[in-house]
Amino acid sequence: MGSEGVGAGQRYTGRYLLVLGEDLRGDDDASCTAIRELSGAEEVTNTRDAERGAAPRTHPTFFAELGVAVADLTAQQLSTARADRRLLGVEPERVQRAIGVPRFGAAPGGSLSEEYLRGFRDAAQFLHATAAGAGTAAVAPAQFGDTDELTWGLQATGVAEAPETGAGVAIAVLDTGLDLAHPDFAGRNIEARSFVEGQEPQDVQGHGTHTTGTACGALTPGTGRRYGVAHEARILVGKVLGDDGSGTDADILAGMSWAISAGARVISMSLGADLQEVSTAYETAGRRALEAGTLVVAAAGNNAERGAGNPGFVGVPANSPSIMAVGAVDVALAIADFSAASSSVDGGQVDIAAPGVDVYSSWPAPQNTNTISGTSMATPHVAGIAALWSQRTGATGQQLWTQLVQAAQRLPLPATDVGAGLVRAPGA
Repeated sequence: MGSEGVGAGQRYTGRYLLVLGEDLRGDDDASCTAIRELSGAEEVTNTRDAERGAAPRTHPTFFAELGVAVADLTAQQLSTARADRRLLGVEPERVQRAIGVPRFGAAPGGSLSEEYLRGFRDAAQFLHATAAGAGTAAVAPAQFGDTDELTWGLQATGVAEAPETGAGVAIAVLDTGLDLAHPDFAGRNIEARSFVEGQEPQDVQGHGTHTTGTACGALTPGTGRRYGVAHEARILVGKVLGDDGSGTDADILAGMSWAISAGARVISMSLGADLQEVSTAYETAGRRALEAGTLVVAAAGNNAERGAGNPGFVGVPANSPSIMAVGAVDVALAIADFSAASSSVDGGQVDIAAPGVDVYSSWPAPQNTNTISGTSMATPHVAGIAALWSQRTGATGQQLWTQLVQAAQRLPLPATDVGAGLVRAPGA
């Protein structure tokens, strides 16, 4: 099933992810042979050989850089695959969605989005509990705020003091695409691909333009304050979520595979599914990305309702041990009401935190800028700052992960909420 056919409440596509074992690693011919045998297909698309783009839905696709494939399987084929020693795992292909809460609340088409209504409800519950004295801690005073020159997030993370620019480092943002005609990205080194069947890389949803702006936006925007971190980074735009903000695991894995092959040192993924289970496919992809020198950062999730006593949990893919999970803090450096806490699954902890409430960044024309909230908005802060650290030290992969957590500013909050603390730019 293509992304265009993903329903609003759909969780799975009906296809399966096949995670190939280490014995097949690097042997594309043997891998494709195994996939053909298990799926009964005569043809397998190898992303290393094919033109990068949306994976065909008519036969299996092998994401060579990751050692993961997607295929249709009958019940008998599924049973056989699960018993096959050549595979590390077999799991149903999920539907993933963009994670963010627009301040203005408009979904594409002008109606109020489900996320906005949920966010409005959560805020109302929080304010009611506070007013009623229901044991909710007092809201801390703001430590930061947007100025005419800088967003509060760039101030809080020390980006403005860092001499690094991201030059020579490639950041891949896997999201809903980018407004490629946006004036603040004119003249930038941008490579854009769509992995969503039937759709171009152009962003009409807004989420991808916003996250790309935070990670890689201009030093001096045409209007308004600076909002971008790594303003001289090479930008790899992978459209893995469709115009409705949803996409499949295959689209996302295709984007990850392309990003690694294109030399990305950082992959930023502000997307997820609220599932309390670790995906073997994403954990394997994250681990193999680290081995290839690519750090993957992902949004922890917005499923918390802290004002109502629900801390939420980190979902897929951020709960993979080899993918850095990012939580969100507000202007007082308090945990955001919606930001998911660490879960009990192996690897389901929040690893680091970043600004994620009322974040100002780029947006598709004619609006050009917008202020929204979510762990989606926190994630590209980490991605951009990772690029600054990589430029300074040359670190990649696991070394880059270590540098980020060691440099983080410790916060007086539980590690289950913010991990190592607030991400900080080099020299801050």
